[in-house]
Amino acid sequence: MKSIKAMKRRMVGLSLLLLALFSAPAWAATPLDTVKSDVNQVLEVLRNKSLKEEAKKEKLRAIYKEMFNQVELSKWSLGGNWGKLSEAQQQEFVPLFQQVLEKAYADKLLAYTNEKVLFDREIKITDTRVEVKTRIVTASKEIPINYRVLQGGGTWKVYDVVIENVSLVQNYRSQFGDILSKNTPEQLLETLRKKVKDQKS
Repeated sequence: MKSIKAMKRRMVGLSLLLLALFSAPAWAATPLDTVKSDVNQVLEVLRNKSLKEEAKKEKLRAIYKEMFNQVELSKWSLGGNWGKLSEAQQQEFVPLFQQVLEKAYADKLLAYTNEKVLFDREIKITDTRVEVKTRIVTASKEIPINYRVLQGGGTWKVYDVVIENVSLVQNYRSQFGDILSKNTPEQLLETLRKKVKDQKS
């Protein structure tokens, strides 16, 4: 009887060990590893000469969806104004803002001409937030791009990007703050709706 119980305990222990081992890669990936993997996926798409521009945009859109925490990015970009939006308005704001960002940066990315990207180091901000420092090296200069990532659900997601010391979040927070200082949240949403509509036309 003892041997059977001992065997069962060993089997349970082995099962837990295997579960931990198979789960480890998702949980153990460092912020630097995560950003490097995401950015390399973007570079792979950009370097693929067989893909047409629209196909590249579609692939990049799928990568962004996994790479960015859209809700946190929206919250940080609105700052204290996030609470001024109703729950329904918040739910509409997130995808609208995502589409605006995609358009704003898609053209810049598609102009990529095979510059080298260096992944330097990560700097802890808090227990759940880290800044990953990278550089794009061109023929004439180096451009620092830092990714601020947030941990959630066992993975690291980007909630801000700082390019040459200019924060994406701070930039939009200033713009949205100006709009909301004179207009209602509904008017902000209408501005975004119009912008997205114009992008598609």
